Amino acid sequence: MKIAVIGSGGREHAISWALAKSDKVEQVICIPGNGGTAKEAKCTNINPSDCDYAEGLTGIDAMVQVCAYEKVDFVVVGPEDPLALGISEQLWNCGIPVVGPKAKGAELEASKDVAKTFMQKYGVACAESKTFTNAKEAHDYVAQKGAPIVIKADGLAAGKGVVVALTEQDAQDAITSFMEDGKLGEAGKSLVIEEYLSGVEISILAAVSVAPNDKCGQSYGDNVTIVPFVTARDHKRLLDGAKGPNTGGMGAIAPVQDVTSEQLDLFNKNILQPTLKGMIEEKMDYRGFIFFGIMLTKDGPKLLEYNVRLGDPETQAVLPLMDFDFADMCKAIINGTLKDFDFKWKDGFSCAPVAVSGGYPEEYKKGYEISINSETVEKTGTKIFIAGGKIENDKLVTSGGRVLAASSFGKTFDEAWQNSYKALEAVSFTDMFYRKDIGLPGAAESL
Repeated sequence: MKIAVIGSGGREHAISWALAKSDKVEQVICIPGNGGTAKEAKCTNINPSDCDYAEGLTGIDAMVQVCAYEKVDFVVVGPEDPLALGISEQLWNCGIPVVGPKAKGAELEASKDVAKTFMQKYGVACAESKTFTNAKEAHDYVAQKGAPIVIKADGLAAGKGVVVALTEQDAQDAITSFMEDGKLGEAGKSLVIEEYLSGVEISILAAVSVAPNDKCGQSYGDNVTIVPFVTARDHKRLLDGAKGPNTGGMGAIAPVQDVTSEQLDLFNKNILQPTLKGMIEEKMDYRGFIFFGIMLTKDGPKLLEYNVRLGDPETQAVLPLMDFDFADMCKAIINGTLKDFDFKWKDGFSCAPVAVSGGYPEEYKKGYEISINSETVEKTGTKIFIAGGKIENDKLVTSGGRVLAASSFGKTFDEAWQNSYKALEAVSFTDMFYRKDIGLPGAAESL
């Protein structure tokens, strides 16, 4: 098989690596890929802007053209933006199967208001909320409710659209910044204001195979399903002890040892199954992945948000635990046999701390050479997933804030943790920074 992966981050490197491991996969086309996929076995980076056959095309049109020209067997879409813009529709219209929901399903991430309306309609356990398009009404609502309270931009904001306001002034400032000052552009013109939930967060990634009996896709009858993966936890704060500013993720672990079977049962009953019911009732063509951001509260798990793709950096921790053929699973998602797919997971743990550029998540410099002592890394059994790196003059250099993740497996969590940090010590670039406590007691933020 020849498979295309859309995207250029650490998540896409992990997806490409997992696909390339399959004996049935001959080549993975990474569009555009990054410095990690450029060196990955069986992987080939293609930037549409460099292709004569995509001349005059931009955005998702150019991506679809590459997929069609390369005659790929199917496509896996990594990031949310192409999904929200309808790349899945375009690919299916070209006869190219795709792992990724069509635009209606993608709205579960693209619009916080759509997601909250969906949750409330189908009884998904979540925080109480209200949506505002008028700044004065939003200010008045916060004055009435007080703090702590959560302010969310309705649209996609690259991870910068959520403020957990511990004081009323913080909440009012967020409303002013988003709605009146236009800090987030169109994404912040509408706000969802939610009750503050106290607890600790986990992430649950899942595979989804739902296609309605209409022109968008064949009916799968009783075979529609969502299959959750092992639990994971992302560490968002920049500094040890869950301190400092929020980031796109400083590292992830899987599975999470402090999650109980009772909590997982409640997640299935009050979040997973209502979500599946809603997808069917809304006639979504949703064949892909979904991310559940969960708060474990005293009243049980509550859904914070949906992402309509695999999470980053959770993907770098979860995929190495898969003891099955990832490409075969993707085919099962597409053809409606996911319910019968045999999911097997390695008996152990994964730890994937992230190394970032100095200054991240604010301003940082790029273009520093990344040095990796491959021999040392290999001895630890660690896989380095590149997120913000590119090949320049035959050298791997930094090109983003989150640069790489060191993903290690261990029979015990301590073994996985030791391996990942030994591997990070064998990696260096100017102003490299990483947390030293990913997965340790006190590292997870408690709200």
